[in-house]
Amino acid sequence: MLAPAATTRLAHARAFAHIAQFHPELTAFRRDLHAHPELGFEEVYTAARVQEALRLCGVDEVHAGIGKTGVVGIIHGRQNTANRMIGLRADMDALTMTEANDFPWKSSRNGMMHGCGHDGHVTMLIGAARYLAETRNFDGTAVLVFQPGEEGFAGAKAMIEDGLFNRWPVEAVYAMHNWPGLRPGCFGVRHHAMMASADRVTIEITGKGGHGAHAYLAIDPVLVAGHIITAVQSIISRNVKPVDGAVISLCAMQAGDLHAMSVIPGKATLVGTVRTFRPEVQDMVERRLKELCSAVALGFGASATVQYERIYPATINTPRETEFAADVAESLVGPEHVVRDMEPSMGAEDFSFMLQVKPGAYLRIGQGGEGSCMLHMTRYDFNDDILPLGSALHASLIERGLPLTP
Repeated sequence: MLAPAATTRLAHARAFAHIAQFHPELTAFRRDLHAHPELGFEEVYTAARVQEALRLCGVDEVHAGIGKTGVVGIIHGRQNTANRMIGLRADMDALTMTEANDFPWKSSRNGMMHGCGHDGHVTMLIGAARYLAETRNFDGTAVLVFQPGEEGFAGAKAMIEDGLFNRWPVEAVYAMHNWPGLRPGCFGVRHHAMMASADRVTIEITGKGGHGAHAYLAIDPVLVAGHIITAVQSIISRNVKPVDGAVISLCAMQAGDLHAMSVIPGKATLVGTVRTFRPEVQDMVERRLKELCSAVALGFGASATVQYERIYPATINTPRETEFAADVAESLVGPEHVVRDMEPSMGAEDFSFMLQVKPGAYLRIGQGGEGSCMLHMTRYDFNDDILPLGSALHASLIERGLPLTP
């Protein structure tokens, strides 16, 4: 008799083998999405293709227009003894980038590109939908969430506010993102923080304009901006504990007129981002930014105001669901190909909104390895070879999370 671990491995190997049979169809679907990228809350074509695919897969229910352009597919298992639900999420939107690739499925839309692999995420969940609808080897309901507007539009929040979890009260929710820095055939996950919060900072500096030849009669906001840019880095080095990750990046500055070399402007604006993992650190950084910017400006006779916007919270995996997801990944690829303590990223992800209201885990699926084109680059493309594996992980989370009753 096979040991339980071996039985599980065999079952999930069958899921992978089943999905691999329609790998060419998944590849064609993914490349069609890649050729037709759409921005957040504009995913009309993508949502329509998702709905069509779900119906062809034989899912039980298809719900559209949730959180503007979001889609939810419902699949009931062979049994439903306890009325349990598990959610799986994929993001659908593209980026405002111009693609530099030259393959046949490159973007057909100027200034838009699937530079983050959301086309692949959607396709992996479609592959899982087809497998789950055909086999139904689970007890309960699979809730497949195709989410709009991840790239800065907070589409997850929009779906939640539109009743996503009120209509389908899942007990846990899982998401997966491709990772070029991880080899194909590998998965990565970790307890607690997977990704940082993302906050927007706008610093308005008001001085006194004047003639560049008579700077002593002015209060130069450009000079003040320079000192603020340097000073705020002391927050990270002197106010944040070394064990607490945090980043402040002031990434843009606007002041004066490039054609007016001798005019000192009256105002300057700095825009940047703050990334943290813990709310206490986030609160402290916001407070110190406001204190420091005001004090530095005052020292030069100017004034400064700080607008601090909390865009995305940190993506925090819950312990039980993280262990479960890692175990499921191991059942597919073996323990040597699952990184359970993956280094967190200072990037941000709006799946964090879902994890604020539901237990769950956010995983990475390897798609490249050393030297691969990173996300958000003009020559990025999703690796179609990993589509069946990603679909099998999604499906296995359902089958193992909602096992059939003997």
